[in-house]
Amino acid sequence: MIERFRTLAAILTVVAVIVVVWYAFAVVLNSRWEYDQAARAGVQIGLPELIERTLAQDRPMLPAPHQVLAGLWEGVTRYAPTSRRNLVYHAGVTLSATLAGFALGAAAGLLLAVGIVHSRAMDMSVMPWAIASQTIPILAIAPMVIVVLASLGIKGLLPKALIAAYLSFFPVLVGMVKGLRAPDGMQLDLLRTWNASRATTLFKLRLPASLPYLFASLKVGIASALVGTIVAELPAGATMGLGARLLSGSYYGQTIQIWSALFAAAILAAVLVAAVGAVERLVLKRMGLAR
Repeated sequence: MIERFRTLAAILTVVAVIVVVWYAFAVVLNSRWEYDQAARAGVQIGLPELIERTLAQDRPMLPAPHQVLAGLWEGVTRYAPTSRRNLVYHAGVTLSATLAGFALGAAAGLLLAVGIVHSRAMDMSVMPWAIASQTIPILAIAPMVIVVLASLGIKGLLPKALIAAYLSFFPVLVGMVKGLRAPDGMQLDLLRTWNASRATTLFKLRLPASLPYLFASLKVGIASALVGTIVAELPAGATMGLGARLLSGSYYGQTIQIWSALFAAAILAAVLVAAVGAVERLVLKRMGLAR
């Protein structure tokens, strides 16, 4: 109980420091506008009035925390969930492509990992290419994928899902290769003495041993899939999704809208990672591997 209290106190302390620093930067970055306005009006502005004004601008350079929270609350509650002005609606659009891409990426990473572990040729050929693929900036490849697929008449969810899968397959691949190779030589030799097939070794030994690595990589993969989906929504000229909210906010200088969409994406990522964590605890507990 005391340990939990200390952990909570540490977290709250860090959050408080971040909020204080955020407010300080908001005052500093937004003060130039207020000074310019005061100079044009030929008046002087004091520090208390400056702080009040900088934290209440309609289009601040850096919104204050309370403005972001107000924008987030308004975006969720002011409109119906089916309205295109509701952040829940846009989060749902982004979520659908994220889950589709994550499923594709996780399946590809898992299958490639199994092949790499059982085939030296794949280990020497596929793994270097998988590593090299991650050196290509997603901001460079996403527009090309969107344009090429659009020229083929493929639009909507699939292009975004493919980009999400591109980002999410690599963590799963690396984690599963490490996990499938986790059993030591004595365990593998024991199964060989029992004349176990590769399939039996895979399902009875390698896969159970790889579960902690799998879920750790799935947490990274699902967060990466969300990033890929949002990036894919930016060059597509999309009108739906959190990426579209970011884009429209940047077009019209609505910084509060931009930050609200960013916070919505962060909350969505936290929910997805927590969901994977819940499945992890359930599976490991059922298998007797929970700590």
